[in-house]
Amino acid sequence: MSAIPQYAVDLPEGHPVKVYLEENALIRTLLKQIIEIDISNDFETFFNVFNQLATVEKRFARKENQLFPYLEKHGWTGPSQGMWAFHDKIREHFKSIRECITNKDYFHIEAIIYDIADDLQGLMHIEVIRLFPNALELLSEDEWKEMRSGDEEIGWMLSEDPVPYPAIEAGETRREQRLPFSTKDRIRLNEGFMTGEQLNLMLQFMPVDLTYVDENDRVIFYNRGENRVFPRSAGVIGREVKFCHPPKSVDTVLQILEAFKDGSQDSAEFWINYKDRKIHIRYFAIRDYENNYKGVIEMSQDITDILNIEGQKRLLDWE
Repeated sequence: MSAIPQYAVDLPEGHPVKVYLEENALIRTLLKQIIEIDISNDFETFFNVFNQLATVEKRFARKENQLFPYLEKHGWTGPSQGMWAFHDKIREHFKSIRECITNKDYFHIEAIIYDIADDLQGLMHIEVIRLFPNALELLSEDEWKEMRSGDEEIGWMLSEDPVPYPAIEAGETRREQRLPFSTKDRIRLNEGFMTGEQLNLMLQFMPVDLTYVDENDRVIFYNRGENRVFPRSAGVIGREVKFCHPPKSVDTVLQILEAFKDGSQDSAEFWINYKDRKIHIRYFAIRDYENNYKGVIEMSQDITDILNIEGQKRLLDWE
């Protein structure tokens, strides 16, 4: 099968579909190489090629978090349901090989590699004959350009980043118009829009205590939840943070603030025993895009039950 099908020949360089097809060519090359390697005699080469092939996870992540959501907006939900499950099947193959490597069980690796090769070849075939041509029919040029900016956050399998793809002018306006909900009276966040009620509810139900102290060392926010580790009341808003801690802790708090302000530190963490529970306390410096200090987030979490976790829990057991 040609690496670049006819429907994609005239696509501009850097277009998301063209990048996927370039990755297809790389995957085929890597599969050919890894199948020909004698693992027992040249494990290092196998390991290097395997790790490169495993970056297919970036490709899966782009499809699941970028391409599929755009297709869903146009009513095509099949890829999100069927192809995602196929991604997970291939992920399990990679996991099995890593377990074999850990256990130095090279005997079973070869069979799993052939399973990966068969599944990836089948997946790429479906992409080329159905997923990509249909996506090109459904999505607008502006949507592809929007998608590219999100693709950059996840990354590619390629050794070098694809050439830049044109950015949208006034992209946010067009993007907002295509959302399945109104953005009126919603707060514009870095990614997404929420009402004030939704934002408050999200913060309220987070299983952590959050307190925001601004650049003037005054408390401007805390989340109000029923299961807070440390009690807070509305009277704390506007209060200097040094008066919000017991005297024995004030010097430590002021030391953290000073280090955050002069840029020598960005975080600090502690863990204490409190009412027979283990509490993890962390401080994070908040800075704007120009690296100006804008305050500190204090986050406290009861990690007692987390510390007792062992093994895995992959099934829902509400009963």
